[in-house]
Amino acid sequence: MRDGHAYNDDNPIAAFATIPGSGALTLIRCSGKGAIEAASSVFAPDKLKGAPGNSIVHGWIVKDGEKIDEVLVSVFRAPKSYTGEDGLDISCHGGASAGKAVMSALSSAGFRDALPGEFTFRAFVNGKLDLTKAESVMELVSAKTEISRRRAVSRLSGSLQTEIEEIKKLLVQVLSGAEIYLDYSEDEVGADADEDEGKLPYLNIALEALERLKKLSASWQMERIYQEGVTVVIAGRPNAGKSSLFNALLKEDRSIVTEIPGTTRDWIEAWVSVEGIPVRLVDTAGLRESAEAVEKLGVDRSRKLLQEADLVLYLIDGAQGVTAEDRDLISGAGNGRATENIAANSGADSAHNTCNRQLLVWNKADIAPPPAAPPAPAQNFISASAKTGEGLARIYAAISSAIRGQAASLQAASLQATSLQATLQDAPITAAVGTERQKKLVDVAISALEEALALARREEPLDLIAPLLRDAVNSLGEITGEVSTADILEEMFSRFCVGK
Repeated sequence: MRDGHAYNDDNPIAAFATIPGSGALTLIRCSGKGAIEAASSVFAPDKLKGAPGNSIVHGWIVKDGEKIDEVLVSVFRAPKSYTGEDGLDISCHGGASAGKAVMSALSSAGFRDALPGEFTFRAFVNGKLDLTKAESVMELVSAKTEISRRRAVSRLSGSLQTEIEEIKKLLVQVLSGAEIYLDYSEDEVGADADEDEGKLPYLNIALEALERLKKLSASWQMERIYQEGVTVVIAGRPNAGKSSLFNALLKEDRSIVTEIPGTTRDWIEAWVSVEGIPVRLVDTAGLRESAEAVEKLGVDRSRKLLQEADLVLYLIDGAQGVTAEDRDLISGAGNGRATENIAANSGADSAHNTCNRQLLVWNKADIAPPPAAPPAPAQNFISASAKTGEGLARIYAAISSAIRGQAASLQAASLQATSLQATLQDAPITAAVGTERQKKLVDVAISALEEALALARREEPLDLIAPLLRDAVNSLGEITGEVSTADILEEMFSRFCVGK
């Protein structure tokens, strides 16, 4: 229940499906029992009531006899609509005023404002989507890169739902076998189970289900990166060229660039796609001791960002080489989240400082080529020039390799299969979990199934094993929404944007 309204009613609802602004069109979505009849009361001429489904009607929105806006209305009749209910998509003129006036007219006709995610909630309740597809809708809306979009579309197309259903069928088969043994004697069951299966019928099927569940759980390592992105912080001493590199990687002028050290007083960020990975790129103030209050505050903020970063891109001013101050900063810049999260493996480039989990960049290579044998601690680095663009491709590749390597290492560790790392780089999209909720429920199923198998190996009674198998089945049912509660559904859909 939110704002006095419940998700589980079927009253007519309306919401902006696009943000009112300076665009050519504003789209308002309507749905619910009696939605077409209610909209007809503010539509002239009265052509909506007789309009067939999947048709478009032209006319005016009116209120108290006054014309509000000339619109096109797409008509959808149940059950052939997104929500499974009667629905309308009203295309208004753009701008903030027209859309708000149409919403006011709809309110007077009996529509209430839709709750966050309420359209998708109704699609789930009416059997148009399962929960994995419903969640993939918001994944698609918030996708930051082309790969993110493709992976969300894969789940919207049913790849995860299909995999969950197939694994659940395996577990149901094992559970059914166990319950048959509980209901009947071994003599009555006869040869339905193999002699080498001990106390758990269909042991091989249970093991297959466990392996597939572990692969799904491990898939979250990379999926989370594609959905949430990673933070890459550009750091270095003043005038090392951080802002120039920031602009070069973004391919636009976002940071102010001058030859005066300390120009950047605070951090600035922007999103960029690095080989399909969403990267929150952060330009920071030059790291140095300063008595000037404003610059000191900027440096303190930069140091905090270094601790929060997934990866630190440390710039060496090629014109000055590696200074004593660089050595101190390099040894300290990777001691935060970057050290924990980014694996040392490079793959695309040997430009990693494998001790600190940083990427070291020798900047200004156009005027100061790097030495053949760079002094410690800069054992490896990427030679680049933010001014000319030299080395930018290598920086992109190294960032991507470091991030993918970290995810692959965690995924391989969870599967105890080192060969998996190589398959992650450009592997075809297969079934993968798309939300933390799904991942947690898969882990619950894994835990229950592993406990059941452990009891079976000790030849414990089946009446102890069967409930664990049922817990695993129910956890998978929660992923698709076959097993759910109103509170859980409301909490999940409330995180959606309004209009979806």
